[in-house]
Amino acid sequence: MGSMSREALASARSVFADLGDSADLATGEQLLDAGRVIGSSVQLQSHLADPAIDVTAKKALLERLFGSFSETARALLVSVVGSRWSSSDDLLAGIEEIAFRVIASTAPADSAIENELFAFGAAVSSDAQLELAIGTKLGDSESKAALVQRLLGGKASAQTLAIVTHLVRQPRGRRIGELLRSAADTVADQSDLLVATVTSASRLGDAQVIRLERGLSKQFGRSLRINQVVDPDVVGGLRVQVRDEVIDGTVATKLSLLRLQLAG
Repeated sequence: MGSMSREALASARSVFADLGDSADLATGEQLLDAGRVIGSSVQLQSHLADPAIDVTAKKALLERLFGSFSETARALLVSVVGSRWSSSDDLLAGIEEIAFRVIASTAPADSAIENELFAFGAAVSSDAQLELAIGTKLGDSESKAALVQRLLGGKASAQTLAIVTHLVRQPRGRRIGELLRSAADTVADQSDLLVATVTSASRLGDAQVIRLERGLSKQFGRSLRINQVVDPDVVGGLRVQVRDEVIDGTVATKLSLLRLQLAG
């Protein structure tokens, strides 16, 4: 996102913080519905993202389109659309993020939506046919949503189901793995958490996970949850990714760096 879009998103987050007590799961789902409607029309995207168009005119258009939504959902939509965005795609991303934050805020305290999103992503990536069925650009979005409902219905939280169903309906050119990781990061951030993806040759024991969580939490200055990936090709050590930062302590990586140094 450009600086203008980052400022717009910060403003929308502030509005959500003020309205948070009045937002429920339905509010988040309505925001996602609005994002898909806006995303389905290039003309509508351009109109709502155009900084030259008066905010009052944009608000009137939103009222005509989404007048049946709750007062809180409409207020959040106006807060997003009323700001200046660098592009129409950033506008859609802003609506999506605020919706995810609303949805995350409605989850019970003992739930872990980010872990459910990770588990679903791992299941999809391990099954080529499933990944194709969900990720293909040729498939019908409602068929993909129905597939997600069959896979997750009764097994995952309503919050996770709402997020994943939206993502397969409106991927906006992104791969399913990227979508789920980004959503998990947003959900975790709403709970003031970070998510670390730890890749190793074998599964870590509970005591190892606890020590690693403590160490990473101290390093990043925030509470943190670990998702594990087992990759037999990893030669010793761990590969840790927290958002865009990667800490690679595997033997394979160290050997590669050594070879580069020797070659230089």
